[in-house]
Amino acid sequence: MTPSPSPPHPDDGRTSDAGRRVVVTGMGAVTPIGMGVQAFWEALVQGVSGAAPITSFDPCGFSTTFACELKGFDVLEHLDRRLAARMDPFAQYALVAANEAIRDARLFPERLPAEERERVGVVFGSEHGGLKTVQEQTRVLVQDGPRRLSPHFIPMTLHNMSAGTIAMEHGFRGPNHAVVSACATGNDNLADALHIIRRGTAEVVVAGASEAPICEIGVGGFAALRALSTRNDSPATASRPFDATRDGFVMGEGAGALVLESLEHAQRRGARIYAELLSVGASSDAHHVTAPHPEARGTVLALERALRQAGIGPEEVDTINLHGTSTPIGDAAETLAVRTVFGVHADRLTTTSTKSMTGHLLGAAAAIEAVATVLSLVHQVVPPTINYQVPDPACDLPYAANTPVRRPLRIALNNAFGFGGKNSAALFRAWPAST
Repeated sequence: MTPSPSPPHPDDGRTSDAGRRVVVTGMGAVTPIGMGVQAFWEALVQGVSGAAPITSFDPCGFSTTFACELKGFDVLEHLDRRLAARMDPFAQYALVAANEAIRDARLFPERLPAEERERVGVVFGSEHGGLKTVQEQTRVLVQDGPRRLSPHFIPMTLHNMSAGTIAMEHGFRGPNHAVVSACATGNDNLADALHIIRRGTAEVVVAGASEAPICEIGVGGFAALRALSTRNDSPATASRPFDATRDGFVMGEGAGALVLESLEHAQRRGARIYAELLSVGASSDAHHVTAPHPEARGTVLALERALRQAGIGPEEVDTINLHGTSTPIGDAAETLAVRTVFGVHADRLTTTSTKSMTGHLLGAAAAIEAVATVLSLVHQVVPPTINYQVPDPACDLPYAANTPVRRPLRIALNNAFGFGGKNSAALFRAWPAST
Protein backbone atom coordinates (compact mmCIF):
# COMPACT_ATOMS: atom_id res chain seq x y z
CA MET A 1 0.00 0.00 0.00
CA THR A 2 1.34 3.44 -0.92
CA PRO A 3 1.27 5.83 2.05
CA SER A 4 -0.29 9.23 1.64
CA PRO A 5 1.97 12.21 2.32
CA SER A 6 2.05 13.29 5.95
CA PRO A 7 -0.01 16.35 6.91
CA PRO A 8 1.97 19.52 7.69
CA HIS A 9 3.12 19.87 11.26
CA PRO A 10 3.83 23.22 12.91
CA ASP A 11 7.37 22.08 13.78
CA ASP A 12 8.13 21.36 10.11
CA GLY A 13 8.01 24.99 9.02
CA ARG A 14 10.86 27.44 8.83
CA THR A 15 12.32 27.76 12.31
CA SER A 16 13.36 30.95 14.07
CA ASP A 17 17.01 30.53 13.10
CA ALA A 18 16.27 29.88 9.41
CA GLY A 19 16.97 33.47 8.36
CA ARG A 20 20.77 33.13 8.11
CA ARG A 21 21.83 31.58 4.84
CA VAL A 22 24.53 28.90 4.99
CA VAL A 23 26.86 28.13 2.10
CA VAL A 24 29.55 25.58 1.22
CA THR A 25 32.96 27.22 0.72
CA GLY A 26 35.33 24.24 0.92
CA MET A 27 35.35 20.48 0.39
CA GLY A 28 37.66 17.53 1.07
CA ALA A 29 37.44 13.85 0.16
CA VAL A 30 39.28 10.65 1.04
CA THR A 31 37.60 7.91 -0.97
CA PRO A 32 38.13 4.43 -2.42
CA ILE A 33 38.00 5.86 -5.96
CA GLY A 34 40.14 8.94 -5.52
CA MET A 35 42.18 10.92 -3.01
CA GLY A 36 41.07 14.54 -3.01
CA VAL A 37 37.98 16.20 -4.42
CA GLN A 38 39.22 16.50 -8.00
CA ALA A 39 40.26 12.85 -8.30
CA PHE A 40 37.02 11.77 -6.62
CA TRP A 41 34.87 13.73 -9.06
CA GLU A 42 36.75 12.51 -12.13
CA ALA A 43 36.34 8.89 -11.03
CA LEU A 44 32.62 9.41 -10.34
CA VAL A 45 31.95 10.81 -13.80
CA GLN A 46 33.99 8.02 -15.40
CA GLY A 47 32.03 5.35 -13.50
CA VAL A 48 35.04 3.83 -11.71
CA SER A 49 34.36 1.03 -9.23
CA GLY A 50 36.36 1.03 -6.01
CA ALA A 51 35.60 -2.60 -5.15
CA ALA A 52 38.39 -5.18 -5.12
CA PRO A 53 39.60 -8.15 -3.04
CA ILE A 54 40.47 -7.14 0.53
CA THR A 55 44.18 -6.52 1.11
CA SER A 56 44.28 -5.19 4.70
CA PHE A 57 43.71 -8.68 6.17
CA ASP A 58 43.32 -12.24 4.94
CA PRO A 59 39.59 -12.66 4.22
CA CYS A 60 39.82 -16.42 3.68
CA GLY A 61 36.85 -18.03 5.42
CA PHE A 62 34.68 -14.89 5.27
CA SER A 63 31.50 -15.05 3.22
CA THR A 64 32.51 -11.71 1.64
CA THR A 65 36.15 -11.29 0.60
CA PHE A 66 36.11 -7.85 -1.07
CA ALA A 67 35.47 -4.22 -0.19
CA CYS A 68 36.07 -0.66 -1.35
CA GLU A 69 39.39 0.02 0.38
CA LEU A 70 41.44 3.19 -0.01
CA LYS A 71 44.02 2.81 -2.77
CA GLY A 72 47.58 3.95 -2.16
CA PHE A 73 46.80 5.90 0.98
CA ASP A 74 49.97 6.62 2.98
CA VAL A 75 49.08 8.62 6.04
CA LEU A 76 52.68 9.86 6.36
CA GLU A 77 52.27 11.74 3.10
CA HIS A 78 49.63 13.82 4.83
CA LEU A 79 50.28 13.83 8.59
CA ASP A 80 53.21 13.96 10.98
CA ARG A 81 54.37 10.50 12.09
CA ARG A 82 53.90 11.16 15.81
CA LEU A 83 50.43 12.57 15.33
CA ALA A 84 49.36 9.73 13.04
CA ALA A 85 50.59 7.10 15.51
CA ARG A 86 48.17 8.37 18.13
CA MET A 87 45.15 8.24 15.80
CA ASP A 88 42.90 5.44 14.63
CA PRO A 89 42.55 5.39 10.81
CA PHE A 90 39.02 6.87 11.05
CA ALA A 91 40.48 10.01 12.64
CA GLN A 92 43.40 10.08 10.19
CA TYR A 93 40.98 10.06 7.25
CA ALA A 94 38.90 12.78 8.90
CA LEU A 95 41.86 15.09 9.45
CA VAL A 96 43.18 14.62 5.90
CA ALA A 97 39.75 15.39 4.39
CA ALA A 98 39.22 18.35 6.73
CA ASN A 99 42.65 19.77 5.92
CA GLU A 100 41.81 19.69 2.21
CA ALA A 101 38.45 21.37 2.83
CA ILE A 102 40.06 24.10 4.96
CA ARG A 103 42.71 24.78 2.31
CA ASP A 104 40.03 24.76 -0.39
CA ALA A 105 38.01 27.33 1.58
CA ARG A 106 41.16 29.48 1.93
CA LEU A 107 40.53 29.86 5.63
CA PHE A 108 44.27 30.03 6.47
CA PRO A 109 43.81 29.42 10.22
CA GLU A 110 47.29 30.72 11.04
CA ARG A 111 46.21 34.15 9.75
CA LEU A 112 42.98 34.28 11.72
CA PRO A 113 43.01 36.42 14.87
CA ALA A 114 42.14 34.63 18.11
CA GLU A 115 38.62 36.04 18.24
CA GLU A 116 37.94 34.72 14.72
CA ARG A 117 39.11 31.19 15.63
CA GLU A 118 36.60 31.24 18.48
CA ARG A 119 33.86 31.51 15.82
CA VAL A 120 34.99 28.43 13.88
CA GLY A 121 33.49 25.11 15.00
CA VAL A 122 34.00 21.47 14.07
CA VAL A 123 31.17 18.92 13.89
CA PHE A 124 32.56 15.63 12.62
CA GLY A 125 31.17 12.15 13.26
CA SER A 126 31.67 8.44 12.67
CA GLU A 127 29.40 5.42 12.94
CA HIS A 128 31.94 3.04 14.46
CA GLY A 129 34.79 5.29 15.60
CA GLY A 130 38.05 3.49 16.34
CA LEU A 131 36.88 0.00 15.37
CA LYS A 132 40.31 -1.14 14.17
CA THR A 133 41.92 0.02 17.41
CA VAL A 134 39.27 -1.82 19.46
CA GLN A 135 40.03 -5.01 17.54
CA GLU A 136 43.81 -4.63 17.87
CA GLN A 137 43.73 -3.77 21.57
CA THR A 138 41.35 -6.63 22.33
CA ARG A 139 43.94 -8.97 20.82
CA VAL A 140 46.62 -7.40 23.02
CA LEU A 141 44.45 -7.83 26.12
CA VAL A 142 43.75 -11.49 25.38
CA GLN A 143 47.27 -12.42 24.28
CA ASP A 144 49.48 -10.26 26.49
CA GLY A 145 47.33 -9.05 29.38
CA PRO A 146 46.03 -5.67 30.54
CA ARG A 147 49.45 -4.14 31.27
CA ARG A 148 50.27 -4.22 27.56
CA LEU A 149 47.31 -2.07 26.52
CA SER A 150 48.23 1.21 24.84
CA PRO A 151 47.79 4.41 26.87
CA HIS A 152 46.30 5.86 23.69
CA PHE A 153 43.67 3.13 23.41
CA ILE A 154 40.71 5.03 24.85
CA PRO A 155 41.34 8.39 23.11
CA MET A 156 41.91 6.62 19.79
CA THR A 157 38.49 4.98 19.88
CA LEU A 158 36.34 7.98 20.85
CA HIS A 159 33.85 9.03 18.17
CA ASN A 160 34.53 12.73 18.79
CA MET A 161 38.30 12.42 18.46
CA SER A 162 38.30 13.40 14.79
CA ALA A 163 36.46 16.62 15.62
CA GLY A 164 38.78 17.30 18.54
CA THR A 165 41.93 16.65 16.50
CA ILE A 166 40.80 18.90 13.64
CA ALA A 167 40.17 21.70 16.14
CA MET A 168 43.50 21.18 17.92
CA GLU A 169 45.45 21.17 14.66
CA HIS A 170 43.96 24.49 13.54
CA GLY A 171 43.14 26.26 16.80
CA PHE A 172 39.38 26.32 16.17
CA ARG A 173 37.69 27.04 19.50
CA GLY A 174 34.05 27.11 18.42
CA PRO A 175 31.51 24.32 19.14
CA ASN A 176 33.12 20.90 18.80
CA HIS A 177 31.37 17.53 18.85
CA ALA A 178 30.39 14.42 16.91
CA VAL A 179 26.91 13.32 15.93
CA VAL A 180 26.48 9.54 15.66
CA SER A 181 23.42 8.20 13.83
CA ALA A 182 24.48 5.07 11.96
CA CYS A 183 24.57 5.54 8.17
CA ALA A 184 22.90 8.95 8.42
CA THR A 185 25.81 10.31 10.47
CA GLY A 186 27.20 12.48 7.68
CA ASN A 187 23.92 14.28 7.04
CA ASP A 188 23.24 14.77 10.74
CA ASN A 189 26.62 16.42 11.28
CA LEU A 190 25.80 18.78 8.42
CA ALA A 191 22.44 19.48 10.09
CA ASP A 192 24.06 20.36 13.41
CA ALA A 193 26.56 22.62 11.67
CA LEU A 194 23.72 24.31 9.77
CA HIS A 195 21.83 25.12 12.96
CA ILE A 196 24.96 26.25 14.83
CA ILE A 197 25.63 28.83 12.13
CA ARG A 198 22.00 29.90 11.87
CA ARG A 199 21.87 30.45 15.63
CA GLY A 200 24.94 32.65 15.37
CA THR A 201 27.00 30.43 17.69
CA ALA A 202 29.67 30.19 14.97
CA GLU A 203 30.32 31.77 11.58
CA VAL A 204 32.14 28.75 10.12
CA VAL A 205 31.87 25.02 10.84
CA VAL A 206 34.01 22.22 9.41
CA ALA A 207 31.51 19.38 9.11
CA GLY A 208 31.56 15.81 7.86
CA ALA A 209 32.16 12.20 8.79
CA SER A 210 34.71 9.43 8.46
CA GLU A 211 34.81 5.64 8.69
CA ALA A 212 37.48 2.92 8.83
CA PRO A 213 35.49 -0.33 9.23
CA ILE A 214 37.35 -2.72 6.93
CA CYS A 215 38.84 -5.13 9.43
CA GLU A 216 37.97 -8.64 10.54
CA ILE A 217 35.37 -7.63 13.11
CA GLY A 218 33.80 -5.02 10.83
CA VAL A 219 33.46 -7.20 7.75
CA GLY A 220 32.55 -10.24 9.82
CA GLY A 221 29.88 -8.36 11.74
CA PHE A 222 28.10 -7.05 8.67
CA ALA A 223 28.45 -10.43 6.98
CA ALA A 224 26.74 -12.02 9.98
CA LEU A 225 23.83 -9.63 9.39
CA ARG A 226 23.70 -10.90 5.79
CA ALA A 227 23.87 -7.29 4.68
CA LEU A 228 26.88 -7.66 2.37
CA SER A 229 27.06 -8.74 -1.25
CA THR A 230 28.73 -12.13 -1.67
CA ARG A 231 29.59 -11.63 -5.34
CA ASN A 232 33.19 -12.61 -4.63
CA ASP A 233 33.84 -13.62 -8.24
CA SER A 234 33.13 -10.10 -9.52
CA PRO A 235 33.76 -7.39 -6.89
CA ALA A 236 33.68 -4.50 -9.37
CA THR A 237 30.08 -5.32 -10.35
CA ALA A 238 28.84 -6.26 -6.88
CA SER A 239 27.45 -2.87 -5.83
CA ARG A 240 24.42 -2.58 -8.11
CA PRO A 241 21.79 -0.31 -6.54
CA PHE A 242 18.24 -0.73 -7.84
CA ASP A 243 19.22 -3.60 -10.14
CA ALA A 244 16.94 -6.65 -9.84
CA THR A 245 19.95 -8.90 -9.12
CA ARG A 246 21.35 -6.85 -6.20
CA ASP A 247 22.31 -8.95 -3.20
CA GLY A 248 23.71 -6.57 -0.58
CA PHE A 249 26.08 -3.67 -0.11
CA VAL A 250 29.85 -3.40 -0.46
CA MET A 251 31.74 -1.89 2.50
CA GLY A 252 33.83 1.21 1.94
CA GLU A 253 36.12 3.48 3.95
CA GLY A 254 37.16 7.12 3.88
CA ALA A 255 35.95 10.59 4.81
CA GLY A 256 34.13 13.61 3.46
CA ALA A 257 34.42 17.18 4.77
CA LEU A 258 32.62 20.41 3.97
CA VAL A 259 33.32 23.92 5.21
CA LEU A 260 29.95 25.53 5.96
CA GLU A 261 29.82 29.27 6.45
CA SER A 262 27.28 32.01 6.95
CA LEU A 263 26.70 33.81 3.67
CA GLU A 264 27.57 37.16 5.23
CA HIS A 265 30.91 35.89 6.52
CA ALA A 266 31.75 34.20 3.22
CA GLN A 267 30.99 37.34 1.23
CA ARG A 268 32.87 39.53 3.68
CA ARG A 269 36.10 37.59 3.14
CA GLY A 270 35.54 37.07 -0.60
CA ALA A 271 35.22 33.28 -0.37
CA ARG A 272 34.35 31.13 -3.35
CA ILE A 273 30.87 29.65 -2.85
CA TYR A 274 30.02 26.20 -4.22
CA ALA A 275 26.39 25.81 -3.14
CA GLU A 276 23.87 26.69 -0.43
CA LEU A 277 22.75 24.19 2.21
CA LEU A 278 19.03 24.85 2.61
CA SER A 279 17.87 22.24 5.11
CA VAL A 280 18.26 18.74 6.50
CA GLY A 281 15.01 16.87 7.12
CA ALA A 282 15.08 14.14 9.76
CA SER A 283 12.75 11.45 11.09
CA SER A 284 12.53 8.01 12.66
CA ASP A 285 10.74 4.93 11.33
CA ALA A 286 10.08 3.79 14.92
CA HIS A 287 9.73 0.36 13.36
CA HIS A 288 12.74 -2.03 13.28
CA VAL A 289 16.43 -2.21 14.16
CA THR A 290 17.68 -2.82 10.61
CA ALA A 291 14.73 -2.96 8.19
CA PRO A 292 13.00 0.14 6.78
CA HIS A 293 9.30 0.65 7.36
CA PRO A 294 7.44 -1.38 4.70
CA GLU A 295 5.47 1.72 3.67
CA ALA A 296 8.56 3.97 3.93
CA ARG A 297 6.74 6.29 6.33
CA GLY A 298 9.85 7.60 8.05
CA THR A 299 11.65 8.24 4.77
CA VAL A 300 8.63 10.10 3.41
CA LEU A 301 8.57 12.26 6.53
CA ALA A 302 12.29 13.15 6.25
CA LEU A 303 11.94 14.15 2.60
CA GLU A 304 8.83 16.22 3.30
CA ARG A 305 10.51 17.98 6.21
CA ALA A 306 13.57 18.87 4.13
CA LEU A 307 11.35 20.45 1.49
CA ARG A 308 9.05 22.28 3.93
CA GLN A 309 11.87 23.66 6.05
CA ALA A 310 13.47 25.13 2.92
CA GLY A 311 10.23 26.37 1.42
CA ILE A 312 10.92 24.28 -1.69
CA GLY A 313 8.19 22.48 -3.65
CA PRO A 314 8.77 18.90 -4.84
CA GLU A 315 8.57 20.07 -8.45
CA GLU A 316 11.63 22.30 -7.91
CA VAL A 317 14.00 19.39 -7.17
CA ASP A 318 16.12 18.26 -10.12
CA THR A 319 18.23 15.41 -8.80
CA ILE A 320 18.61 13.08 -5.81
CA ASN A 321 21.74 11.25 -4.71
CA LEU A 322 19.80 8.29 -3.33
CA HIS A 323 20.87 6.29 -0.30
CA GLY A 324 20.78 3.30 -2.67
CA THR A 325 22.92 0.76 -0.84
CA SER A 326 22.18 -2.20 -3.17
CA THR A 327 20.13 -4.12 -0.61
CA PRO A 328 16.89 -5.72 -1.82
CA ILE A 329 14.59 -4.20 0.82
CA GLY A 330 16.24 -0.83 1.26
CA ASP A 331 16.33 0.21 -2.39
CA ALA A 332 12.68 -0.68 -2.91
CA ALA A 333 11.59 1.26 0.20
CA GLU A 334 13.50 4.35 -0.90
CA THR A 335 11.90 4.17 -4.35
CA LEU A 336 8.45 4.02 -2.74
CA ALA A 337 9.25 7.07 -0.60
CA VAL A 338 10.43 9.14 -3.55
CA ARG A 339 7.34 8.16 -5.58
CA THR A 340 5.11 9.13 -2.66
CA VAL A 341 6.66 12.54 -2.05
CA PHE A 342 7.30 13.61 -5.65
CA GLY A 343 4.32 12.04 -7.41
CA VAL A 344 4.41 12.58 -11.17
CA HIS A 345 7.48 14.81 -10.80
CA ALA A 346 9.50 11.72 -9.82
CA ASP A 347 9.69 10.89 -13.52
CA ARG A 348 11.31 14.26 -14.22
CA LEU A 349 14.10 13.74 -11.70
CA THR A 350 17.53 12.37 -12.49
CA THR A 351 18.56 10.07 -9.65
CA THR A 352 21.73 8.19 -8.89
CA SER A 353 23.52 6.17 -6.24
CA THR A 354 27.23 6.89 -6.06
CA LYS A 355 27.55 3.90 -3.72
CA SER A 356 27.64 1.84 -6.92
CA MET A 357 31.21 3.16 -7.22
CA THR A 358 32.41 4.03 -3.71
CA GLY A 359 30.64 1.25 -1.86
CA HIS A 360 28.86 2.06 1.39
CA LEU A 361 31.05 4.15 3.68
CA LEU A 362 28.58 3.69 6.57
CA GLY A 363 28.74 6.80 8.76
CA ALA A 364 30.90 8.63 6.21
CA ALA A 365 28.58 7.81 3.30
CA ALA A 366 26.37 10.90 3.49
CA ALA A 367 29.38 13.20 3.91
CA ILE A 368 31.08 11.82 0.80
CA GLU A 369 27.77 11.92 -1.05
CA ALA A 370 27.17 15.51 0.05
CA VAL A 371 30.46 16.40 -1.65
CA ALA A 372 29.29 14.51 -4.76
CA THR A 373 25.91 16.29 -4.66
CA VAL A 374 27.51 19.73 -4.44
CA LEU A 375 29.87 18.83 -7.29
CA SER A 376 26.86 17.80 -9.39
CA LEU A 377 25.42 21.27 -8.92
CA VAL A 378 28.76 22.92 -9.71
CA HIS A 379 29.33 20.93 -12.89
CA GLN A 380 25.66 20.43 -13.84
CA VAL A 381 26.25 16.70 -14.20
CA VAL A 382 24.66 13.72 -12.40
CA PRO A 383 27.20 10.90 -11.97
CA PRO A 384 26.12 7.43 -13.10
CA THR A 385 24.75 4.50 -11.17
CA ILE A 386 27.04 1.81 -12.54
CA ASN A 387 26.26 -1.93 -12.76
CA TYR A 388 22.59 -1.24 -13.52
CA GLN A 389 21.60 -3.97 -16.00
CA VAL A 390 18.35 -5.69 -14.98
CA PRO A 391 15.41 -3.37 -14.20
CA ASP A 392 13.41 -4.10 -11.05
CA PRO A 393 9.68 -3.19 -11.18
CA ALA A 394 9.93 -2.13 -7.52
CA CYS A 395 12.76 0.31 -8.38
CA ASP A 396 11.51 2.36 -11.30
CA LEU A 397 12.96 5.85 -10.85
CA PRO A 398 14.81 7.64 -13.67
CA TYR A 399 18.40 6.65 -12.89
CA ALA A 400 21.54 7.94 -14.53
CA ALA A 401 22.13 4.35 -15.55
CA ASN A 402 25.79 3.56 -16.33
CA THR A 403 26.51 6.95 -17.91
CA PRO A 404 26.54 10.48 -16.45
CA VAL A 405 23.68 12.80 -17.31
CA ARG A 406 24.29 16.46 -18.12
CA ARG A 407 21.26 18.64 -17.47
CA PRO A 408 20.32 21.92 -15.76
CA LEU A 409 20.49 21.39 -11.99
CA ARG A 410 19.36 23.93 -9.42
CA ILE A 411 18.08 21.92 -6.42
CA ALA A 412 19.53 18.60 -5.24
CA LEU A 413 18.76 16.19 -2.41
CA ASN A 414 21.17 13.86 -0.64
CA ASN A 415 19.42 10.95 1.12
CA ALA A 416 20.86 8.97 4.04
CA PHE A 417 19.20 6.33 6.21
CA GLY A 418 20.55 4.24 9.08
CA PHE A 419 19.95 1.31 11.39
CA GLY A 420 17.54 2.10 14.17
CA GLY A 421 15.11 3.61 11.67
CA LYS A 422 17.06 6.84 11.19
CA ASN A 423 16.20 8.93 8.10
CA SER A 424 17.69 12.17 6.81
CA ALA A 425 17.63 14.23 3.62
CA ALA A 426 19.92 17.20 2.94
CA LEU A 427 18.77 19.81 0.45
CA PHE A 428 21.28 21.91 -1.54
CA ARG A 429 20.81 24.77 -4.00
CA ALA A 430 23.22 25.68 -6.78
CA TRP A 431 25.16 28.92 -6.45
CA PRO A 432 24.37 31.48 -7.56
CA ALA A 433 20.74 30.78 -6.67
CA SER A 434 19.64 31.91 -10.12
CA THR A 435 21.45 28.95 -11.77
